[in-house]
This record gives sequence, structure tokens and C-alpha cells, in this order.
Amino acid sequence: MKDVLDLAPSAPLRVLVTSYRSHPHVGGQGVYVRELTRALKNAGVQVSVASGPPYPELDDGIELITLPSLDLFTVDNAMLALRWNHLFNAADRAEWLAHNTGAFGEMTAFALRLEAFIAREGHRFDIIHDNQTLAMPMARIDAQVPVVTTLHHPIAIDRDFAVAGAETPLRKLLAWRWHSFVNEQARAARALPRFLAVSDAARQHYAARSGMDATRARIAYNGIDHNSFCPDLTVPREDNLIVASASADVPIKGLDVLIAALSKLADTRPDARLTVIGALRDGPTKTMLERTGLASRVDFVSGLKREEIAALHRRATVFVSASRFEGFGFPPAEAMACGAPVIVSDGGALPEVAGDAGIITPVGDVDALAEALNTVLGDADLRARMSRAGINRVRTLFRWELHAEAAISLYRDTLGLAAPEKVRAA
Repeated sequence: MKDVLDLAPSAPLRVLVTSYRSHPHVGGQGVYVRELTRALKNAGVQVSVASGPPYPELDDGIELITLPSLDLFTVDNAMLALRWNHLFNAADRAEWLAHNTGAFGEMTAFALRLEAFIAREGHRFDIIHDNQTLAMPMARIDAQVPVVTTLHHPIAIDRDFAVAGAETPLRKLLAWRWHSFVNEQARAARALPRFLAVSDAARQHYAARSGMDATRARIAYNGIDHNSFCPDLTVPREDNLIVASASADVPIKGLDVLIAALSKLADTRPDARLTVIGALRDGPTKTMLERTGLASRVDFVSGLKREEIAALHRRATVFVSASRFEGFGFPPAEAMACGAPVIVSDGGALPEVAGDAGIITPVGDVDALAEALNTVLGDADLRARMSRAGINRVRTLFRWELHAEAAISLYRDTLGLAAPEKVRAA
């Protein structure tokens, strides 16, 4: 590892934030990269970003280093995408071979490209902050420039749900093959020395699933966009409007539990209706709505901008997340910031997000969720108390500047640098 202890006291830390893909609008990688780098820059850190495609949207003054991949999801025939020059590139070979044998190999391919970049230009950076690539080349990179890895959500949990939910032996095999990178992530987690986990649940579940030492991970909650997600007292809340978010029709999101709970309230709460932020496709949810007769009381809205999501949260009577596991839980945090009372399951980090401001029910417990919904929908005073408590909790805990402060503290400890002295107020 290079010597970084001779930094001038006044010199800014030079941090390279890395992410194997960073789509700015789909999924959370691009959002995390944008918000983390913005907060680091505001804290006086010199920030660069190295990313594979899709690339992030960054603030002015933040360098973007593009590490192009084969991007095989965007080509018509991935099998024919190989070119002769790719044969001489380990990252290209690995990406092409994994993709065309049913595996997801982008993390390893990105880490190989990053390793080559660091071999050329690693002297430019004091530390690397990686966004959960967790591929074995990252351990070799750490020997050149120290690496901090953010832990979000253990994908091993998604793999288990995907395999369990597969309807045929072939689909189970395909699910296992697609998630084969999970085993490499576990090996990388055991090999890498330091982590920033977005919740205690993320830290503990990563340790349990990978065998990593949980004490090597510090906790720093994610922030949210408080400019977009905030209360608006001029907007009246609607009666009996339940809002939920489900980006995919998969068991881990718990939408089946929420629909079953709503079905139990069909007679006692005939005006209760559900709006799901997500798209309804042919699959288990559509089948369940038809079977329960709730299709006319459940709406799906997709493609919303954050301002439109915030507007929906401000109208909601209650927001529900019945997810079976979340590494953090942006949707309930954003709903709380807009003043919506929240009911969450005890899946993963959701109790850490809701705290004593929300109602927490056991994962998969339809009766408990139905009872909680009935209580909240029928008690305006309770909703008002939950709303105030939720706003205060989110404003206090979920701020990107706090996340950046925790990251910088870890950087400095890693580099053996004393904390900068604070200027006393006059």
C-alpha cells in the first residue's frame, strides 16, 4: 500500500468513489453516488468518480472517469457481441462469458477494469470508496490504495427468494446461475478490511451470509432528499388512502402480504384503497388481485418523478412497507419526511428507519398488518402524532451530510490522520 501519511494538514482528501453501474434514475446506485459525492464535496473533499455504464449525473467540479463495459444488456445479440480485441482483455472476456452462460458478471469485470486503471493512476487518490462492487479484484486494489466498501443489501437474500419462488427445476437452476456472483461477493467481503454499512441490519446480515467480521463495518444511515421530500401543510390528506412502493413483483417486497391484509379489511373498511408506486404486470400480484376481487381498489402508478412521489406521500393516509427484507428502506423514510404515518414490517432495517415513529409488524403476518391498518385508518389523533414523530426522526437521522461525516471519519482513521480541529464559535 502506498504511503499516505505524509499528507499536508491543509490538503483535501482525494477520494475516488467507484460504482460498477450508476444509472441516475433507475435503481439506487446512481442516486447513492450522486448524493455521497455531493456531500463529500461540500465537506471539502476532492472527489472523483469511476463508473461503468450507465454513468451517473454529478455536480460540477466532480470528475467522472468512465470505465466502459461491453454493456451486453443493450445489444440485440450478446453472443455475437464479442470482438477479436476483447479476447486480449480479461475484463471483456469475463463479462462476455458470464453474460452468455446465464450469470451476472458486471461486478467482476468492472473491478478488473478498475484494477488496471489504479495500476496506472492510483497515485492520484488517497482512498477509494466503493459502492458494493464486492469482487475479488477489489482486495488486490486495496493493496495499492485503501478501499472502503459501502454495504447496502445482501443479495444472497434476494437469491434465496428467487430460487424458492422459481416454479420449475430449470428456473431454479437459472436463478442460481444468475446469482452466482453472490459467492464471490462473500469471498470479497471476507478479504476486504473496512466497510460502511447503511444500517445495522445490513451489517449483521452481511456478516451472517458472508462470514465477514461485523466489527469491520461502521454504520452510517443513508440520507434522503429533504428538498423534495418534505411536508406541505396546504395539501389535505385523503381519507383511507394507503400508499406502498414495489419496484418489482417479487416475494421479497411483501406486496402479497399487504394485499391479503387489505382483503381482510374489505368489509369493515370498504372505502380503503391502495396506490402502489410500481407497475402491474402479469404475475403473482395481478393473479392475487383478481382472486381477492380487489383489482378495482388498487391502483399502480409508475414512471413518477420524485416531486410526484412526494405529492402522493403528502396525500396518503398511511404508507406501508411489508417488505420481507430491506437493507435500508428509502420509501418509508421519504414518506415519513412528507408527514405520512408509516407501518413497516420488521424485515431487515425497516424498524431502524421507522423507529418509535411508526408501527412495526412481524414479517409476513397478515393479521397483524390488517390490525395495524385498521387502527391507523380509524384514529386521526394517532396519525397526527405519528406524522410529527416521523418528520422529526427523518430530519434528525437521515441526512447525507451525516453519512459523509461518517465516511470521512473512516477515511481518516484508515489513513492514520488525526481529525481536523473544529473552529470554536466566537
